[in-house]
Amino acid sequence: MRRLGMPLARVRQVCDLPSPDAAEEVAAYWRHVTAETEARGRLAAFLVDHLSGRGSAVKDTTTRLGIRYAARSEPGPVRTSNEDVAYAGERLLAVADGMRGPGGDRTAAAAVDALTRLRTLPAPAEDLLGALADAVGDAERAIRDIAASTPSGEAVTTLTALVWSGSRLALVHIGDSRAYLFRDGGLFQITHDHSYVQSLIDEGRLTPEEAVSHPRRSLLVRALTGAGSSLPDLSMHEAVPGDRYLLCSDGLPGVVPAGVLRQTLAGPGGPRQVVDELIDLAYAAGAPDNVACVVADVVADAPADPVAGPVADAVAAEGSTATGDDGVAR
Repeated sequence: MRRLGMPLARVRQVCDLPSPDAAEEVAAYWRHVTAETEARGRLAAFLVDHLSGRGSAVKDTTTRLGIRYAARSEPGPVRTSNEDVAYAGERLLAVADGMRGPGGDRTAAAAVDALTRLRTLPAPAEDLLGALADAVGDAERAIRDIAASTPSGEAVTTLTALVWSGSRLALVHIGDSRAYLFRDGGLFQITHDHSYVQSLIDEGRLTPEEAVSHPRRSLLVRALTGAGSSLPDLSMHEAVPGDRYLLCSDGLPGVVPAGVLRQTLAGPGGPRQVVDELIDLAYAAGAPDNVACVVADVVADAPADPVAGPVADAVAAEGSTATGDDGVAR
């Protein structure tokens, strides 16, 4: 069973079952593996098309595109404070997850605030990735100041953000918050977790199933700390009408399976409704951590939607903790 990739804990459980039940358990596990393999196959096909410029990523460049968006951040039923920040605006979508403890909320907010100046860049911007890298440098300096004011001398946050250029999206990512793309019925994680358990998975020393319960699953190997030594991932993505993006802190995928995320994103509701549904799913699963979500739809020259928000026109951000005029849900 280990040669099938089954985690040791599950192997032990199967060995304790009567033969008929053990057979069904192995069959169920293999169905799961098959589904995961198919999902990875779709991801591989998407990446090949995306990198080669083929498939649905090829579009009429004269088509005017816009985005509809919504954001929300909640503390969850267990935590008494909220260190997650979600932002949705006409040029910027962002999620940051501050380290639990003094200054965590300020650290996450500082990371997002440093990116908000990108809202004034012309569209399309010629060097969007360079501007993003400069903004991350500003975030690091702000975080360094926050760290100096905390008892531990530390300030840590993740940051995952998309900047809209009119036809493309620039992505910056560091930490274990995530960005997903829902396209043509498939859900693709377009960021890579910078966590200790993900490094073990990459090395083949841990399975994704084992990582869920690993005692060090929250340990980050890369994050914004104010030291300026951790480089974020930067990439560009072509926008296609019908695409739906999800940015979220680890409090969402930590309790809501990828299949459920895909089903929810495939629903007919606009971004605001989908954000609410995702938060509700996290709460229904216990939500032991804070939860932050941003959902954005790429649309082709469409009129404003009073539920989802205008096309690249105004902020639609919600949160029970606070929602400021700057579009940040804290």
